[in-house]
Amino acid sequence: MAASAGAIPEVLFVCVHNAGRSQMAAAFLRHLAGDRVVVRSAGSMPADRVNPAVVEVMAERGIELGDVTPTKLSASHVAASDVVVTMGCGDACPAMPGKRYLDWELADPAGSGTAEIRPVRDEIEHLIRNLLAELDIAVP
Repeated sequence: MAASAGAIPEVLFVCVHNAGRSQMAAAFLRHLAGDRVVVRSAGSMPADRVNPAVVEVMAERGIELGDVTPTKLSASHVAASDVVVTMGCGDACPAMPGKRYLDWELADPAGSGTAEIRPVRDEIEHLIRNLLAELDIAVP
């Protein structure tokens, strides 16, 4: 599902703390799509900072998250998005008519070390590449 003709698609990634899964997904989408997609991420109960182990495993892929701060989810984030990808936020994610929702069931990296987070990171990258194909956005 692409945005309306000529429009840049807008994608929102949501998880509870906005400190792991949603941050990795947003970072991969920005990295792979550049300015061809507007990317947001937010959490229903955002943490104070991105999980340091998540920052480390993303740096292994050349993607820096050190300056990223978790953001509180708002209805305006959802309203502005064409695609909303949820990752374990349950009923805390607002639903709005006319939006495309995807629910990615991914292990929560909270409290995990880098060895446990790497498979989650790799699965997220795979899902992002599939999403880009669905949005008809070519990636290297």
